[in-house]
Order: sequence, then structure tokens, then C-alpha cells
Amino acid sequence: MDWQPLILTFKLAIVTTIVLMLIAIPLAYKLAYTNSKLKPVIETLVSMPLVLPPTVLGFYLLMIFSPSSSIGGWLNEYLGIQFLFSFKGLVLASVCYSLPFMVHPIQAGFSKVPSNLIEASYILGKSKLMTLWKVILPNMKRAMITGIVLSFAHTIGEFGVVLMIGGNIPGKTKVASIAIYDEVEALNYGAAHTYSLILFVISFVILLMVYGGNAKNAKQLGKW
Repeated sequence: MDWQPLILTFKLAIVTTIVLMLIAIPLAYKLAYTNSKLKPVIETLVSMPLVLPPTVLGFYLLMIFSPSSSIGGWLNEYLGIQFLFSFKGLVLASVCYSLPFMVHPIQAGFSKVPSNLIEASYILGKSKLMTLWKVILPNMKRAMITGIVLSFAHTIGEFGVVLMIGGNIPGKTKVASIAIYDEVEALNYGAAHTYSLILFVISFVILLMVYGGNAKNAKQLGKW
């Protein structure tokens, strides 16, 4: 059995989750505390991967970042960056596809932080950045953990979008979900079962941790 697809899958999930955190925290903060008329539009765009087939998103990423397109050609010629059929492309596709799984829990967490805590921080002279770091984020740890875990687990199971933009290059873009498809096509059901079982067990444990933690917190709140 080739372990490289599994290693690549978890590497992709880790990198994607880190990038998503850097993007989702400021984006979710803005969505939670703004009354802009553009808010519904932005929320709709963020949520689109939940309803779009992965191949649709993958197709448009393929068109945008193709070396024959204006954007892809400029990136390739002047910055030496090529997203198609590369690990960078897998990260880009995964970030776009898993964005709502990080943004939605964090946005909900921001909305649930008591406003009196935030106002008290401002009264004490703390800046918005310091209030975010010292007051808001510590009071929404469960939302942060949920976003991180769901994004990580979702990235592990991606297939269509990573296949469209990354292809099926062993050791470079061939993740576990693609390896399973290849093994099934080759009628090598034993290897396909091994890959599938590993992903199933890991995904189950990750989600069990999230729901178990939420149930524990709900039980503690009920006691109060």
C-alpha cells in the first residue's frame, strides 16, 4: 500500500486549516459586527460551496488560473506561481471549498460573545485589536475549535475540486480520496478499503470530539 496519498491528504488538511483561520477570523468578525448592505452578498458568496457541486468550483478555478488566462498567465510569468496541478493549487481549491466550514462557526461564536464584555473593554481603553485578542477570542474557544475541526475533516474528504485543479499526480497532487477512486477503478478493493477505513475512522473520531465537547458544555450550562 502507498502511504503517500494519506500523508499528502493530512498535509493539505493542516495547511488549509491554518490558511482558513487567517482568513476566517477577520472575515467572520466583520460579518458578525457589521450592518452593511453588502453583508448578505458576502454571506451568500461564502456559503456557495455548501450548495455548488465541487466540480463547478473546480472548473472556474481551472479557468481563472490556467496559464492561458490573463490572471494565470500573469501569475506564471511575473511571479512564477502556477496553481494548476500543484500542491499550491490544492491548497487554493481547499480553502475556497472549505471556507464556510470555518467562517460560519466562528461568526456564530462572535455573535454570542456578550456585548457588555466588549463595551467594558473599550471603556477601559483597550483597542479593537486588543479587545479581539484578549476578550472576544478567549470567550469563543468552542466556536474556534468547531471551525478548525470541521474544516480539517472536510478537507480530508475532498475529491471533485482537488481533482479538477490538481489532477492525479502521484506524490504531488494525488490525495487519499483520489487514490480510493483509482483503486476501485483498478478493482483493487483491498487497498480501497484500507484507505477508506482510515479516513472513516479519523473523520469519525474528529467529529465525535466536536459533538462530545458540545454535549459536555451543554450539560455544564444546564447545571448552572
